Amino acid sequence: MEHIGIIGSGSWATALAKILTDNNQPIQWWIRNEDTIRHLQSRRHNKHYLTSVYFDTSLLHLHASLAEAVKASDILILTVPSAFLPQVLGTLPKDALQGKRVVSAVKGLVPGTNQLINDYLADMFGLAPEDYFTIMGPCHAEEVAGEKLSYLTFSGLDTDATEALAARFTNSYLQTIVNRDVTGVQFASVLKNIYAMGAGIAHGLEYGDNFLSVFITNCFREMQEFLEKYEQFQAGAGKEATVHNYNASVYLGDLLVTCYSLHSRNRTFGNMIGKGYSVKATQLELNMIAEGYYASKCIFEINAQIGAYMPIAQKIFAILWEHLHPEEAFLELEKGLI
Repeated sequence: MEHIGIIGSGSWATALAKILTDNNQPIQWWIRNEDTIRHLQSRRHNKHYLTSVYFDTSLLHLHASLAEAVKASDILILTVPSAFLPQVLGTLPKDALQGKRVVSAVKGLVPGTNQLINDYLADMFGLAPEDYFTIMGPCHAEEVAGEKLSYLTFSGLDTDATEALAARFTNSYLQTIVNRDVTGVQFASVLKNIYAMGAGIAHGLEYGDNFLSVFITNCFREMQEFLEKYEQFQAGAGKEATVHNYNASVYLGDLLVTCYSLHSRNRTFGNMIGKGYSVKATQLELNMIAEGYYASKCIFEINAQIGAYMPIAQKIFAILWEHLHPEEAFLELEKGLI
């Protein structure tokens, strides 16, 4: 029997742990905070995230040591925010992932290098492309906790292995979708977080639903523009292009739910920016990681190379990183939406 490990203890990690243990699958679970481990062992729930979820602790093998959790696992699920992934995984030896499959539930790029998670893992640990998989939405951890019907998209180059992985998660409240679009779904998850920040900013500025519908439509067009330019750039470098199904739920569906849902931390972050909070004040107030903040800088830097027309993403970057006033930025955006 293969052992599954989860790296991280936030809301998404807790939701994935719930799905797997509800399916009677034991998990190896690395949790940085030993107090959280003790609380889970004694009280059966994560006291910081999704506190309504209670676990059968006989299925939990909790580790404070990352190296031990990795060693005990055949399949590793990464849920650590991308900004902290190098810091966390950097403690492991270079051969730590040898013979393992790695599943990324990280919806971000590695800051500094602007790499997708698979490229980072290939460079740092020599992880083969066929041993890398992704778990993407549209799916909010809070709805998984409430067992509301949700969908997850699993992507991997090895279709049989991807389907077998997806089957481990399927149950009465969780349906799965499988594809081979590893690059596209990762960029889609990165971009939708940026656009959700923009949707939150618009809400904070008191724009209504009519504007927001037009705004999100333009975000979706911009996402396609970026991916098409990225594929052209990759082809110029001699790399194989990927076919993207933009109508799939992992593209449009995840964009919609992240822009509209009150569960969306990126939308919440943007809402506070729109209401006049600074980035620093918002980070302190919410005490959470919003991937869209870091992603906006990564995408801005990538796009400097590939040249996609991305006025919305560029304005969000300018608001978050260059102190452009949100109202001024959106007044300029109003004129260019179609």
